[in-house]
Amino acid sequence: MNALRQQYEAEVVNFDQEKEIDRISNIMREVMRTKLRRRGVVVAVSGGIDSSVSAALSVKAFGAGKVFLLQLPEVDSSNDTQDRSTTLIEHLQAAHVKHNIADTLEAIGCYDARDEAIRNTFPDYADNWKNKIVIKGGIDGQINHFMLVVQDPNGNLHEKRLNIKEYLQIVAATNYKQRIRKTIEYYHADRLNYAVIGTPNRLEYDQGFFVKNGDGSADIKPIAHLYKTQVYALARTLGLPETVCDAIPTTDTYSLPQGQDEFYFALEYKKMDQALWAYNKGASAEALAGMIDIDVKQAEYIFKDIETKRTTTQYMHFSPFLMDSMPEIRHN
Repeated sequence: MNALRQQYEAEVVNFDQEKEIDRISNIMREVMRTKLRRRGVVVAVSGGIDSSVSAALSVKAFGAGKVFLLQLPEVDSSNDTQDRSTTLIEHLQAAHVKHNIADTLEAIGCYDARDEAIRNTFPDYADNWKNKIVIKGGIDGQINHFMLVVQDPNGNLHEKRLNIKEYLQIVAATNYKQRIRKTIEYYHADRLNYAVIGTPNRLEYDQGFFVKNGDGSADIKPIAHLYKTQVYALARTLGLPETVCDAIPTTDTYSLPQGQDEFYFALEYKKMDQALWAYNKGASAEALAGMIDIDVKQAEYIFKDIETKRTTTQYMHFSPFLMDSMPEIRHN
């Protein structure tokens, strides 16, 4: 076995899952007791692996009676994700509510703004068409650029490169979805005197794959230190339903099926975990190439893409900047 891959297996794949579950649960309870001082937690569950494991860890830490689960679908949410989130809720036996946010998104212009930008690229685009955005370039050493893919009512796919103006408008419009969901999460948290659980894994948190003041906002982020490979492992150790454990990562944001790799990351999550871990370890491009079976040039491009995403999304991790210090206020 490749030496770097062997080290990765030892550190990331073959970790003590039961010990990590207990460690996370203990920290969550300690933070709640000494810092947040809330009665329980709210978790929005999408049917994906990250929110499912975050919800299960919350039940492990606080008990099902102090966990409130939310399903927050809209018109582009897939039936599969809704079915999985329902299965998860039934499995965890926690209190829950389902709130379809489509009317709210319609009222604030989410869909209209998105469709206006799409029609600037595809003038024939109509309500009975479907859409998604895919990323290209980074793994080939090019500047990342975005392609708009639409499907007409006859099932034909059409693809064009997006201008930056249209890309930003589509993303800004779809970001409404995450921000409205977070508003509802904090409504229930305020109502119940609960804290809000955030669900990003390490890959998403490191690479800025979240919406600021949307899914990036939370009081506790229990899996932000875990590679997605590790999150999948915890799902099985926690005994989550097979349909959840086998869930393929998607954005569940656009009307066409869209994997996280084609929207944002250079590789599918298993190899992206390995690449990020290798970069964090200071491994060479040659070592990464041998680890995940790509050529050295591609490995160099992937490392460059990781650093570029860190730089361009750094602002998303910032707290608001104050014009003067206030030592009387404790921030942690």
